[in-house]
Amino acid sequence: MAEPAQRNAIELVNVHKSFGAQHVLRGVDLVVPTGTTCVLLGVSGSGKTVLMKHLDGLLRPDRGTVRVDGEDLAWLDAAGLERVRRKMGILFQGGALFDSITVEDNVAFPLRERLHLVESEVRERVQRVLALVGLEDAAKQRPGELSGGMLKRAAFARAVVLEPKILLYDDPTAGLDPLRTQSVVDVILTGKHRLHASALVITPDVASAFQVGDNLALLHEGRIIEHAPPEAFRQSQHPAVQAFLHDWLARRARASGHTSPPLH
Repeated sequence: MAEPAQRNAIELVNVHKSFGAQHVLRGVDLVVPTGTTCVLLGVSGSGKTVLMKHLDGLLRPDRGTVRVDGEDLAWLDAAGLERVRRKMGILFQGGALFDSITVEDNVAFPLRERLHLVESEVRERVQRVLALVGLEDAAKQRPGELSGGMLKRAAFARAVVLEPKILLYDDPTAGLDPLRTQSVVDVILTGKHRLHASALVITPDVASAFQVGDNLALLHEGRIIEHAPPEAFRQSQHPAVQAFLHDWLARRARASGHTSPPLH
């Protein structure tokens, strides 16, 4: 007897979304196979965060299909959406931690809200995920006492404490210096290799994209114009891909005070 086909973690088929006269998504097609990490690239304002909000059910497409773990979100009621959301861990751009409580209580929050666990089990799971990201010694600190990189790791711990199948990262390296950016890259790789979660990483940061992505996709003028493994993406002859990569190289060179290196 043949084995059933494996579900894709994420599927978007011909997704359109407008806000008044502003057409943001103009027929997005994107597939993230289960167990892989896809990095969605694009300039600021290209619609990356709008796309992510469709995956969480915060927005519904004007036209097209959005599936998460095989479930078509358009057909789900509030209870169904909540069930799908429990399969996902979301790392928001700002971390979205509660400033007034400790790191360990921030991480414990989704466990206490969503699962009926005894307190000893809550603490055990919190300690386990804090150890995963090297924050055991920061458990009693509040977010205001942490560095930017530590904040990202604490937010990651909270996102994965429910052991989600799918992780969504909304510009996780925004505003970080190179050292802290690398710490976030390490966190994403932890989710990939140790938690075996599927992931969609939304970012304009090409350097981290090549480090973490099994596939890279470029959102341009409301559509995915390239979706390929890193090396094939780098070699793409699509003019918009070449322009995006060269612009990133030029910005990186200006920041470092060097001449922009060749792309190939």
